[in-house]
Amino acid sequence: MCGIWISVGLAPDEKYLDVIAHRGPDGHGLKVFEIGGHPITLGHNRLAIIDTSSAGLQPMPFADERYWLVFNGEIYNYRELRVELEAKGVVFHSHSDSEVLVAAYAEWGEACLDRFVGMFAFAILDRATRKLFLARDRFGIKPLYYASTKAGLAFGSEIKQLLEVPALSRRGNVARLFDFVSTGMTDHTNETLFADVFQLRGGEKLTLDLETFVPGRPIAPQRWYRLPEPGSIVHDANTAAECFRELLDTSVGLHLRSDVPVGSCLSGGLDSSAIVSLASRRLGSEPGGGHMHTVSACYAEKRVDERPFMEAVVEKWGSRPYYIYPRYEDAFKLAEKITWHQDEPYGSTSIFAQWSVFSEARAHGVTVMLDGQGADEQLAGYHGGYSYYMNMLLDQRRYGELLSTLRERQRDFGVPIKEQLRALFGPRLPYRVRGWLLRQAATVTGSGPNWLDSEAFATLKPLKGAFQTALDQDGLPPVTDIGGLCQAMVQATNLPMLLKYEDRNSMAHSIEARVPFLDHRLVEFTIGLGSEHKMRGSETKSVLRRAMRGIMPDMICDRRDKLGFTTPEEEWFRGPLRGAIVDGMEETLRRFPTLLNVEGTRRRVNDALEGRGPVDFTLWRIVNLGIWSKVFGVTV
Repeated sequence: MCGIWISVGLAPDEKYLDVIAHRGPDGHGLKVFEIGGHPITLGHNRLAIIDTSSAGLQPMPFADERYWLVFNGEIYNYRELRVELEAKGVVFHSHSDSEVLVAAYAEWGEACLDRFVGMFAFAILDRATRKLFLARDRFGIKPLYYASTKAGLAFGSEIKQLLEVPALSRRGNVARLFDFVSTGMTDHTNETLFADVFQLRGGEKLTLDLETFVPGRPIAPQRWYRLPEPGSIVHDANTAAECFRELLDTSVGLHLRSDVPVGSCLSGGLDSSAIVSLASRRLGSEPGGGHMHTVSACYAEKRVDERPFMEAVVEKWGSRPYYIYPRYEDAFKLAEKITWHQDEPYGSTSIFAQWSVFSEARAHGVTVMLDGQGADEQLAGYHGGYSYYMNMLLDQRRYGELLSTLRERQRDFGVPIKEQLRALFGPRLPYRVRGWLLRQAATVTGSGPNWLDSEAFATLKPLKGAFQTALDQDGLPPVTDIGGLCQAMVQATNLPMLLKYEDRNSMAHSIEARVPFLDHRLVEFTIGLGSEHKMRGSETKSVLRRAMRGIMPDMICDRRDKLGFTTPEEEWFRGPLRGAIVDGMEETLRRFPTLLNVEGTRRRVNDALEGRGPVDFTLWRIVNLGIWSKVFGVTV
């Protein structure tokens, strides 16, 4: 896990690496080439995980310095690939996965991408063909941003590196800002919240001919990976569970490969509990005598506290637990620092809770942390999927199952049947109608101006919404069922954003975060499974529950509620942080006078704080916009 910098045409400068020193405290390298009349710079900050010796330093040469590599990530199946390459006569000079990566490219060219099991963003300079090849892993676990100016083209692991490029503006991207404030969604297109900064998306690659390169000319990344068709795999429940368990267990085993200490985030939910259980079993742990380090966020507010579930996993596997209690005052105290590391505004204080977990892991010397990102997206773990599930039952005339689901959700989650019926027909509405309803719902009391009716956002009409924008970007069909929803969430909507949060929070503490649920073989299997393996009545992630029965505690397998890294925002915002929320709102309105409707925004926030409307993630998004503007000097 590292930070990289690549530029074509720009003057070499250490500042582009210095600004991300936190990503790689174990090594630093900068190499400059002259090709096609342009300076080509490769830079690298190293966090040593595999082969911590100096043999793993980058930029890394290969094949008598024909190839030069800078790489951020891990190739988990590097041992198997190394054996295959050695059989072809390749001689290695290190034990690193980085050298295996560049050797694989030298042997198979761009087709090497299909052989990798891992997370990666890398660039390889081929001095013989005078070409630069860049690629990002299938799901975008590791970041790769770029900016193009008349002076040259630059790529980096974080946006803040590109903001150092001369003459690059710090203007906000109004369209993507609307998506963020209205829905919380980011990273659903190749654009960022900065108007002049873009990203290679997950599963994309790019080849630059350095002989014909012209600064300022548009570049054209290509997609090298796509998910399989949803519902293409037919299995009975037991077979599906066995296959799922085998794939997840294999993935966890690969993700444990490390030359430094490994631990895991543990929320007490299904996903992190499954990872800790399988990792502990693989490490040879027996109940009462394990060695897996776990870090968990807990709260005094019982509504959001999951400690009993965490303790059940720890007790079963004898893990070494560390419990932290994120403090409400730190949510604001650390907000500017977290925003600087995130590069863009973040959607809720749950990101602060995740930050606190990685901070605690670093304090205990854990350099690699496993996490459960990706499971909810491929397994329909969010309760928002119920409207699609129930619409499917309605379309298939499975009225008995539909009625049972309505009753179970009322029993298990307290959702009134009338409310469920209103949501039932939501996905059937045209996206333009859904977008209009979204904007109307933003006015909590129904009186006064809508807080999104602003001078800046008025320029965006017609408005189709963040979700539809994401589908259009990736050429995905309208979402009408659970399979399509899972495909969209993995490839285009939720997952890219959550992976961005994970990468920044972990790397801010010089920690490598690994996500075993995103082994592409597991993802392809679960996307291929039919919806009956994901939702059934009030039960979500059915195949995971069945697969882990007997391995993790029954009380985890039987959970129906979902929290994740939830913080007690309602208690915090209406209580000790009330004044800070109001002040933060006013700061945002001062810094972005045309972005939000001033009267409507004040009404939206005050209604929530006074109890006339819900305390949801909207409040933090409004406040964090102003913090982002202050940290990076953003204007619109």
